Amino acid sequence: MIAHQPALIRRELWEHKSIYVTPAAIAVIVSLGVLAMLMMASGFAKELDLAIFGAQNIAGDAERKAALTVFFLGTSWVFLVALMFLTVFYSLDSLYAERKDKSILFWRSMPATDAETVISKLLTAAIVIPAITAVGIWITHLVNLVVFSLWVSAKGGDAGMLVWGSISLFDNWIAALIVVVASGLWMSPFIAWFLFVSTWAKRMPILMAFMPPIVLGLLEWIIFRSNYFLTIVGERGDMTPLFHGMSLERFFEEEQWRDGVGNISLLEHMDLVGFVTDPGFWSGLLVCGILTTAAIYVRRYRDDS
Repeated sequence: MIAHQPALIRRELWEHKSIYVTPAAIAVIVSLGVLAMLMMASGFAKELDLAIFGAQNIAGDAERKAALTVFFLGTSWVFLVALMFLTVFYSLDSLYAERKDKSILFWRSMPATDAETVISKLLTAAIVIPAITAVGIWITHLVNLVVFSLWVSAKGGDAGMLVWGSISLFDNWIAALIVVVASGLWMSPFIAWFLFVSTWAKRMPILMAFMPPIVLGLLEWIIFRSNYFLTIVGERGDMTPLFHGMSLERFFEEEQWRDGVGNISLLEHMDLVGFVTDPGFWSGLLVCGILTTAAIYVRRYRDDS
């Protein structure tokens, strides 16, 4: 089963070019947006000179490090939003499209089982797409830092100190990779549900995916006057429990700076042990396994000829 996964995942990348085209498009849009903001800022010459002077002579390393970390977060959140939509549409389309265009008959003639095929699509949605998104974040961050440093130098600032000497480059990149991969694993029950829907929906899989939970939530409210089901689903999709007790305001608190520049790193705020030991993480993987098994069963015994 494992031996066929690299080839099957390459098939997914070949069939679904949006997996890497989307992060590339977001990277271009974000970079152009940063460039536009820098050009707009150039119109405020006096205020800009004062800001650069203050950053070089008044602000400390911790303040500059915090500001650049928030800049990194600001240019990364667009990728996370795109990752969410890309994962949803890929999961709903991956097994539905092959039934719609009858290519499933060809792929069934290949030496790969239904289980291997479905699992490859699960791995693509939960791990490969987040990993490619992380690479997009890294490249965009690096390009923006180069552009920003050139802009600072052109305005008379010391880019070596203000940019490259104050950025937690690899810490932020590792944090980005952890966040996107952890998000994929945390959202694996939803991914498996979308794959399951993709195996049997005759048309409009997105409607078939979201209608049953909404109907169940309405029935629970009508019959029991409670909303536990939608609350559980909503809380699951709200946020990955990686940053317990963290808020962006902490990056700019004076007490935070006194603790030392190490606390400005995103990695310092991550609770990886708490994440992997969270009962919700393991229960989510269990639900993912059940729904994936159901998707394999439906794909195996459904007659698409």
